[in-house]
Amino acid sequence: MLRAEQVTKSYNAGKKIALQDFSINVPQGSIYGLLGPNGAGKTTFIRIINQITQADSGEIFINEEKLNPKHIREIGYMPEERGLYKNMTVGDQLLYFGELKGMSKSEALQEAKYWFEQLNIDQWWKKKLSELSKGMAQKIQFVVTVLHKPKLLILDEPFSGFDPVNANLIKDQILGLKERGTTIILSTHRMESVEEMCDYVALIHNSKKILDGKIFDVREQFKKNIFGVTLSDVDNEKFQNFRSAHGIDQFSTVNQLFSFEISNNGNQNNLISELVGIGKIRSFEEKIPSMNEVFITAVRDEFQDQPEPVSLLK
Repeated sequence: MLRAEQVTKSYNAGKKIALQDFSINVPQGSIYGLLGPNGAGKTTFIRIINQITQADSGEIFINEEKLNPKHIREIGYMPEERGLYKNMTVGDQLLYFGELKGMSKSEALQEAKYWFEQLNIDQWWKKKLSELSKGMAQKIQFVVTVLHKPKLLILDEPFSGFDPVNANLIKDQILGLKERGTTIILSTHRMESVEEMCDYVALIHNSKKILDGKIFDVREQFKKNIFGVTLSDVDNEKFQNFRSAHGIDQFSTVNQLFSFEISNNGNQNNLISELVGIGKIRSFEEKIPSMNEVFITAVRDEFQDQPEPVSLLK
């Protein structure tokens, strides 16, 4: 759906590099997570897709066609900093933004009614935005973004300002749009949302992409061959010998269940055979790092790989 090739953008006469040789492929009908610390370059890339600013070099293609002004009507963009008119009624705003995206008034009205039913906001049509809470206004911003049925939906921190109930409601609507074929780029700091929703992810740090791929593959890449084990009916003497042999420093016992983590780079079947001789295995699972752990590790490693800054104070 979207392909970026070696996109570079700088500001201040080239002194500030916002994005450097950035390349990704966003498959049709997927949710693609765009992650990175503040100032990494995510918003710059999103602004380039939306043609708010232009890249210095590189190319972006939508459905193998070079990005051009006509694609604006195929894109829905929900920025982190929301932009609605405070003193205009909700209904008028929806019709206005729908027409800006090429919809007729009747088409915009029909879609608006659909989304008002989905989000349980039927009674807000004649209210001014200034009369709504932040969470209510967020719902209206979401409707404005999806009203024209965009083929590519770009959401920058879409859950900001929502309580858990409404955040879950918006999440379900996003997943529903994906099921209907919409391609979604999701930029968020909520790593649990990334794990629950995204099919692919790219991590940007200091203007560069430092990893990308399928969520499962990325998490697998950072695993450390650590396993969580829970045993019952444990032979204490055998367990102590096992602990010593494998360097297990910590374990817990609750209701006669022994739980611990063990590092194992060898044959898992051999490890399981050892455990069977100690007690009854209640659970045995590999500890795959969360996206939050991947994020922290990748950024830390990238930072450590940077050359030492040279001090000019002498």
